[in-house]
Amino acid sequence: QVQLEESGGGLVQAGGSLRLSCAASGRTFSGYAMGWFRQAPGKEREFVAAISWSTGYTYYADSVKGRFTISRGNAKNPVYLHMNSLRPEDTAVYYCAAGPGVASTTRRYDYWGQGTQVPVSS
Repeated sequence: QVQLEESGGGLVQAGGSLRLSCAASGRTFSGYAMGWFRQAPGKEREFVAAISWSTGYTYYADSVKGRFTISRGNAKNPVYLHMNSLRPEDTAVYYCAAGPGVASTTRRYDYWGQGTQVPVSS
């Protein structure tokens, strides 16, 4: 059974930092792209960042560019999201996902984690 599981979320003050991790089991994602999405209460799930696991190519949403960094890990933890200068508007449930290519739309990703909450207080 293929599973992705996020960790590292938690309450943080505005201006603070967090690192989210994504653990994978059931298969390796070495040929995949890994992405991070987020969903705030009452809003649609939105793209945050993505990385090609094989080439390292990265792509970011404008709202996080310069503050968040997506990076590759290893087979068990294929992707991380380093979040700096957090703002209250970053408050959301953050999801990692895996798909065949770097993309910013949810339908391009085949595997999803259950999400980890990141509340940012002002």
